[in-house]
Amino acid sequence: MPTIKTVSGTENRKVVSQKEWLAARLELLKAEKELTKHSDEVAQLRQELPWVRIDKKYRFDTDEGEASLADLFKGRSQLIIYHFMFGPDWTAGCPSCSSIADGFNGIAVHLANHDVMFWAVSRASLEKLQAYKQRMCWSFPWASSLDGEFNFDFGVALTEEQQREGGVEYNYRQEAPTSDVFRWRAGHEGGGDGAEAKLAAMCGTDVPSYHRDRPGMSAFALEDGVVYHTYSAYARGVDALWGMYPWLDRAPKGRNEEGPWWRRHDEYDQPQGVKKDCCA
Repeated sequence: MPTIKTVSGTENRKVVSQKEWLAARLELLKAEKELTKHSDEVAQLRQELPWVRIDKKYRFDTDEGEASLADLFKGRSQLIIYHFMFGPDWTAGCPSCSSIADGFNGIAVHLANHDVMFWAVSRASLEKLQAYKQRMCWSFPWASSLDGEFNFDFGVALTEEQQREGGVEYNYRQEAPTSDVFRWRAGHEGGGDGAEAKLAAMCGTDVPSYHRDRPGMSAFALEDGVVYHTYSAYARGVDALWGMYPWLDRAPKGRNEEGPWWRRHDEYDQPQGVKKDCCA
């Protein structure tokens, strides 16, 4: 495991009196309030998006047996799915998705009691998902879409043929067969192709296979027995779901990263003052 990286403290920082700090903080508060207001406006625009009726019969493997997309609602009128990167031939789930998923246990019960059912969906077999879920101490619902078209239809999976021929569409744009989702600036430690090779190795696969699954989330509504697709987001569109980043953005040194520094929560060295494993 890598050592914890630290950043120098005050040599590049302006140190001022409390009065001067407060004046600067109040200026920042204006910008934060504007951002909050704009975020509320964007959320309203999301809710005003038109819906698309889904007539295709998708099937999923769940802990309770085979289920349709409508079954995943579990009596609610709304459904949110996180497209968790876990390919059929991988030995473990994506460490980035795993970091995001560490926050799912706590929110799933609140959503379920607010008429929103939450699921993660991956292309790996149900047996792999169950084993990994047990390892990670997770309790949120997780379904397998193995051998189905769900992930492909919702823009979070591609075939080997698509990789060879190009014309890949992800995050509402055409891109090269290799994704830039986890690429880092060239010339920085852990950046470029090395970052993706590192993440692929952590999943027990190679880079081409790693690129065939992508992160994202999708929202659905159920009315009068009909399922509608209402929203999807990909790449940095799911940043807000990544629980550690809003906290790091408020830490004195920010995200302080030049490459993928995170690990699955059971792969870190025991941190002082923090319980490492909820299963322990």
